[in-house]
Amino acid sequence: MGRLCQTDGLTEDQTEILKAVRTFVEERIIPVATELEHADEYPQEIVDGLKELGIFGLMIPEEYDGLGESLLTYALCVEEIARGWMSVSGVINTHFIVAYMLMQHGTEEQKRTYLPRMATGEVRGAFSMSEPGLGSDVSAIKTKATKNDDGGYTINGQKMWLTNGGSSTLVAVLVKTDEGADSVYKNMTTFLVEKEAGFGETAPGLTIPGKIDKMGYKGVDTTEAVFDNHQISAEQILGGEPGKGFYQMMDGVEVGRVNVAARACGIANRAFELGAAYAQQRETFGKPIAEHQAVLFRLAEMATKVETAHTMMVKAARLKDSGRRMDVEAGMAKMLASEYCNEVVEASFRIHGGYGYSKEYEIERLYREAAFMLIGEGTSDIQKMIIGRSLLKDYALKG
Repeated sequence: MGRLCQTDGLTEDQTEILKAVRTFVEERIIPVATELEHADEYPQEIVDGLKELGIFGLMIPEEYDGLGESLLTYALCVEEIARGWMSVSGVINTHFIVAYMLMQHGTEEQKRTYLPRMATGEVRGAFSMSEPGLGSDVSAIKTKATKNDDGGYTINGQKMWLTNGGSSTLVAVLVKTDEGADSVYKNMTTFLVEKEAGFGETAPGLTIPGKIDKMGYKGVDTTEAVFDNHQISAEQILGGEPGKGFYQMMDGVEVGRVNVAARACGIANRAFELGAAYAQQRETFGKPIAEHQAVLFRLAEMATKVETAHTMMVKAARLKDSGRRMDVEAGMAKMLASEYCNEVVEASFRIHGGYGYSKEYEIERLYREAAFMLIGEGTSDIQKMIIGRSLLKDYALKG
């Protein structure tokens, strides 16, 4: 492996985990990724292998049968997996967000019910916040849970962009509830919805219509979810108390932004590797193109962007692990890593020339995958709003 994306100060356990993941990526993901991606085929064998490695329970505490590792360890593993195939990291990410929300906000009964089975991958999580036409305006959600006379709830509405929507068996769903609060954000509740894996009616009153056909991010199932008088008990409210859903979801999205930053770092690192390799093999005017100054400068810029994004991502993860708030750092890492990822992939694409446009070359897949990094877990414009507002509080004029 090269010198890029190295992380100082790792423990022996962290180093061994990353070594195992890197070996798995080299031997079992990279050789099949392009073929599976072009076929839009779910990577079942890869997912089974990641279960065996314990990746699904990486951050789940040991008392709930997980490995009890840090966000940093998780993010570095995601970076390695995305370097092999970004879609596989997506299979893990939404599962991780649901597990994290349970760890941080769930009741003890909810934790003991779900976390041990999530650690093994027996229960697979999905995360549902967006809706058709919603965009980044979470306050405009229309899916609603109405309280019944027996204390349970009836959910009606349509959710959008569920990663793992088909393969999941537990979905954290953000809906409106009538809590009588004066703030729209305090009238939102997160429900833990159980369902069968697959498509069609996966639970009474819950339909997963099918996979959404996407430009990239293939293999992983991205779906809608249609709720039609779905009955659910109050015990399935995350944390047991309604009206806290928005804040629970934002906590999950915050660590999700570190995850997307890690994915972008992995894609960018792989794009650099491919560009550097091709530049040393392809010859023009009697010498490898890597010896032409224009290409050499391009490689230097690519490597610098990869290293900068990795450093920002690691800082955000370590800050979260320390227990401090990191909305600014997570936003910065996500914004920088996603933008640099696109720039590095495009530069590698240019180095490949006409061959980069061929589906026989891996860079064609990375070119499509990189675009998703710009919108996943909030666009760069959303990150700038979060960063700017927080910084103005820190740097407010005195007096």
